Amino acid sequence: MRRRAAIPRLLHGGAATLALIAASVASGQPSPRVAHTPPAPLIAAAADLKFALDEIIVQFGRDTGESVRVTYGSSGNLARQIAQGAPYEMFLSADEQYVQWLAARHLTRGPGELYAIGRIALFAPHDSPLRPDPRLSHLARRLSDGTAGRLAIANPEHAPYGRAAEQALRSLGLWEAARPHLVLGENVAQAAQFAASGNSDGGLIAHSLALAPELRRRGSYALIPDSLHEPLRQRMVLLVGASPTAERFYEYLRAPAGRGILAGYGLTLPGE
Repeated sequence: MRRRAAIPRLLHGGAATLALIAASVASGQPSPRVAHTPPAPLIAAAADLKFALDEIIVQFGRDTGESVRVTYGSSGNLARQIAQGAPYEMFLSADEQYVQWLAARHLTRGPGELYAIGRIALFAPHDSPLRPDPRLSHLARRLSDGTAGRLAIANPEHAPYGRAAEQALRSLGLWEAARPHLVLGENVAQAAQFAASGNSDGGLIAHSLALAPELRRRGSYALIPDSLHEPLRQRMVLLVGASPTAERFYEYLRAPAGRGILAGYGLTLPGE
């Protein structure tokens, strides 16, 4: 499948409860520190990592006594912030092209490393009339007979999971019919909040978010075949000026402890 656009165009534009989580992601405010030893390095991370990375940060603090802070958002917006001089020390992107774009501008320490392959899922609350299924057959019937409600996805302009959702809908011939029903989140965590809160019948969101306890209590999901969209190749990289603590956190994500938590949220490398 051909890439829809070059990186520069994609860069255009702009948990007590799930709503509070989504608000913290959308506002770009750092999550609380694990420890109280300032200054802790600031990490930029794709919104699909919200639950998994928060868990890793807690474990990292227990194992090392060190802390990091993290800001979640859409990968495109975070990459743009880094290019504009935001003081991040590490970037975990949901689309490796954003890391490559930054590396070409000499803003990273090397090319980084693939840390996960992401998947999308159709999530619906328990009381929703929408029934999740892998091929979106029930959604297709509702679109056809005029009974479809709203469907949440992340904004495809700068959110990789939104682009994957669009690609899946296009692959199934549903994109044009679904467009009037779409509710766009600024990032995939906000789309998940829309889907889980009843502001839409459901949403095409990150599998890693659908697996989080907060969402599993609220609804059910179906994993979408990865043949329906381009691979969500997620790459991480240390940025120029990264501190030793950031370096150690990078290595922690490569180690079994970090990889095990990522795998628990459906984020795995090819062959695993």
